[in-house]
Amino acid sequence: MKPTKYYLAAFFAFFIWGFFSLALKPLHNYPSLDILFYRVFFSVVMMVLINLVFRRKVLRKNWNHFNQMTPKKKQSTVVLTLGGAIFLASNWFVFIFVMNHVSVKAASLAYLICPILTTIIAFYLLKERLSKGQWVAVMISILGCVLLSFNHFKDIFFSLVVAATYAFYLVSQRKNSELDKFLILTIQLLFTALILLPFYPKYSGTIPTEPMFYGCLLIIVVFFTIIPLFLNLYALKGINSSTVGIMIYINPIINFLLAIFYYNEQVSLIQLCSYFLILVSIVVFNAKLIFKIKSKVSR
Repeated sequence: MKPTKYYLAAFFAFFIWGFFSLALKPLHNYPSLDILFYRVFFSVVMMVLINLVFRRKVLRKNWNHFNQMTPKKKQSTVVLTLGGAIFLASNWFVFIFVMNHVSVKAASLAYLICPILTTIIAFYLLKERLSKGQWVAVMISILGCVLLSFNHFKDIFFSLVVAATYAFYLVSQRKNSELDKFLILTIQLLFTALILLPFYPKYSGTIPTEPMFYGCLLIIVVFFTIIPLFLNLYALKGINSSTVGIMIYINPIINFLLAIFYYNEQVSLIQLCSYFLILVSIVVFNAKLIFKIKSKVSR
């Protein structure tokens, strides 16, 4: 059976995430830390409820599997899961700050360079090998980033921070394969919430009273967190993670188009050339995989 439905699930997951700024931008007057607090807290409540109401068998199965692990494997799973929570929370906070206080372009650039940055980190930490063509793509991407740094150092700096935190999260989770992915994400968000909870009374602003704030938060939690995650997990049932990884580029491309045509952010010729180079590097880097997907879909 053709895996078309799995490709569509992956496509729509990143397509939805591409419009994240539409729900996030209206909250630009609220502190980034406050948005992070409420996004994490609301997401944890909903994800815990989903697990307890709809996924009890999965919970029991994973709990039994965890108890049967060796002590070393248990320790590795716990470290990877909780360490990933720290990377994910850092990524969310910096991304919210960049989107609302730097520029939408900087946020979109972060997820353009993230897949390649992930591969470089994996090369050194996980010893994953790169072909000559992929190294050429990395050099092209670096050239694009250098061009962007001219007169836009702030944008490139924050883009790299966002990309690095998410790249380290992805690399750390590649070996975290013993437990159900949705359960792992729930545990990570719960751990993040427990870390943030002591800071909430001191570092949060006044409790928002505007209905608009909670409306946007509800949209963020449901439509830009839980639903895309469900689609992403569903896609991974039928196609491999590297194929899903290609789809991440849909997100920043939509962000970049919104930045120009909806938010009217100014784009210089150098920036356009830089983005073009990065897009070229993406195509070169994933050339073999793109042709492989194309041949599968055409069958």
